[in-house]
Amino acid sequence: MEYTKDDLTEAKRQIDSTLHKLRETVKTLRGKERPERYKSQITLAERRIRAFELADFLIAREINGRSD
Repeated sequence: MEYTKDDLTEAKRQIDSTLHKLRETVKTLRGKERPERYKSQITLAERRIRAFELADFLIAREINGRSD
């Protein structure tokens, strides 16, 4: 599939926003009184963060490699 630079820029903006929210979620869950109760939610959020970081990197690389 082909995407315009605007498509990629908007996707990156949305991913950056989601990453921020996920990082705040992990911070909140770890700060709870008994964070071990939230282990699965923390693990899931951390895995999503890693996936979004990868997507963010690939989109940035695609945007920077374009000449249009």
